[in-house]
Amino acid sequence: MSAEATNPGAPIRRRGRPRIDLRRLGRVALLGPVSRDRLPDAIGHVAEAHRAHHPDADLSVLRRAYVLAESSHRGQMRKSGEPYITHPLAVTLILAELGAETTTLTASLLHDTVEDTEVTLEQVREQFGEEVCYLVDGVTKLEKVDYGAAAEPETFRKMLVATGDDVRVMSIKLADRLHNMRTLGVMRPEKQARIAKVTRDVLIPLAERLGVQALKTELEDLVFAILHPEEYTHTRSVISAATAASDPLTAIAGNVASVLREADIAAEVLVRPRHYLSVHRVRIKRGELRGSDFGRLLVLVGEDADCYAVLGELHTCFTPVISEFKDFIAAPKFNLYQSLHTAVVGPEGEVAEVLIRTHRMHKVAEAGVIALGNPYTADSGAPAAEPTEPADGERADPTRPGWLSRLLQWQQSAPDPDTFWTTLRADLAQDREITVFRTDGGTLGLPAGASCVDAAYAQYGDAAHSCIGARVNGRLATLSTVLVDGDTVQPLLTEDATSGPSPDWLDHARTPAARIAITGWLDAHPQHAETTAGGPSAGRVPGPQPAQPARTGSPGAAGRAASVVVEGPDATARLAGCCTPVPPDDVTGFTVRGGAVTVHRLECPAVARMEAVGRVPVVVSWGDAAECRVTLVAESFGRPRLLADLTEAIAGADAAVISATVEPPSEQRVRHTYTLQLPDAAGLPALMRAMRDVPGVYDVSRAQHPVAAL
Repeated sequence: MSAEATNPGAPIRRRGRPRIDLRRLGRVALLGPVSRDRLPDAIGHVAEAHRAHHPDADLSVLRRAYVLAESSHRGQMRKSGEPYITHPLAVTLILAELGAETTTLTASLLHDTVEDTEVTLEQVREQFGEEVCYLVDGVTKLEKVDYGAAAEPETFRKMLVATGDDVRVMSIKLADRLHNMRTLGVMRPEKQARIAKVTRDVLIPLAERLGVQALKTELEDLVFAILHPEEYTHTRSVISAATAASDPLTAIAGNVASVLREADIAAEVLVRPRHYLSVHRVRIKRGELRGSDFGRLLVLVGEDADCYAVLGELHTCFTPVISEFKDFIAAPKFNLYQSLHTAVVGPEGEVAEVLIRTHRMHKVAEAGVIALGNPYTADSGAPAAEPTEPADGERADPTRPGWLSRLLQWQQSAPDPDTFWTTLRADLAQDREITVFRTDGGTLGLPAGASCVDAAYAQYGDAAHSCIGARVNGRLATLSTVLVDGDTVQPLLTEDATSGPSPDWLDHARTPAARIAITGWLDAHPQHAETTAGGPSAGRVPGPQPAQPARTGSPGAAGRAASVVVEGPDATARLAGCCTPVPPDDVTGFTVRGGAVTVHRLECPAVARMEAVGRVPVVVSWGDAAECRVTLVAESFGRPRLLADLTEAIAGADAAVISATVEPPSEQRVRHTYTLQLPDAAGLPALMRAMRDVPGVYDVSRAQHPVAAL
């Protein structure tokens, strides 16, 4: 591929980012080291960019790092023909422009010395300290001769683990990949494609999650050019044609600036062009591009409150597109991004998207974690202090994002390189995150689309194997329920040691931690997977699934019931099947055909219906007999042995089963209806408690069956 194709920014230059002259630096580098009294000319660009962000930075350490890097790489050449030292110089310049602090720049100058020269980590540690040594070690690749095909995934694993302790490791790697992508045109097409795919699947999502938009957007364009050359060429021609035409955004930007001046709001209004892939996506989404689709307005102000003041003026003086409004200041994205997003209609009917943020927000939006500097020091412009070592000997980056903590956790359960590599790509493809609340007040960060299965494993780890359901916002929910931002979730676990996940759970698990744990359990219990393969596709442990309601009974107990006394001559009483009253329930009766009296609980719905049509109640009371019959309804999540455990609880209360009905599962819940004969009505509360204590049962109640008019 031509050099032009691997550098899509060439024809339409971006303002504000000077390009490093590699040929000039190559000539300067070949001159060798300079005197100790002045900075080498080769890193003049770096020093200038660094001082723009950190005016008081000590540049002497950069000079020493350059001297070591230049002398170590001397004689090495890149495939593009330049001296190799131009690569670490270019990487360091990229980071310096984004505001990286001195320690990061020092490590970036040295990032290939241990990997490609005779310099050792011990030498780096002695000359530049533990911090620089850690960063250099973090980005050093593993040897292919030792790891074979696993070298690439294991190198990324090593970098991610190091990033968990110091996020600056990944900052250097991203800048390193950006410069390599800029100069990828000298490689064979098949190697270009392979590197571009890894960049697309791993590095670009990492840049997005770390908030480094400046690197992410350029990487996206470079990958777009390599993997989709035809679409890229067409997009370039569309952008070139739009550049030659009049730009409606410029006129709208002028109007916005005037409105803000009149409102006495100090603001900078810029037209921010979209990058190539962004234009391509808009074209795919909308079909025909409008003149205002090639960029957005960026309004920069001093304080957070000014952002909302700008928003108010724009929505007052222009027609807003309400559906486009998003407040990422009150609710920042998981990658630190903050801005107000809106869209307004200009004087000529053009719709302009507007981003409103402070200058500080803009720096973080562009540079992400790089803008945060050294996580172990308050002053990121100063040389790094040594981090405090926790008792366990491991460092912990205080700026470590939640998604990275989860990644570091699940990778420990994926020792196989292929599993790790596949899972990593799938995990990074999930580009949005939600926050859900636990009932104890804690929070769980999960990818968008996560289910109760994911929440269970995020909260309980392997103990979630025994999960039987969940409550979401106080309501019972199945494990397959998809969570949304702000939900409160309470996974429900059983103490049944035989419980375990179903293969169907994998259909609802989005997080690698859940998928790896479920797969590991199923692999260790193949017999369980086979017995549950035909179970309900519930995303949870399956329960019994009779095709028809199953009924069992004890006919010998059918004629026994609690005694009822009816006021009146020769009246025969029978207990109503709709509410199955038992002593000491408050009861009433109604005469039915044949002169018999049906006895109901006072709260039975049938009582109100019969009184409404003028039926006269009959006074009834309980006799001396303690025996009674009752119908109970048990609501539960399905699981193996549930019916046996419920029957055992009933037998433990000396109750006889007159009949039992188990309905087919509905939305992963099972409903059991039991008509029972109790030796003493006083034992009913204890029986209901015993049934509720059965794992998987979440409610037991007295039956309230609708009945026809008597």
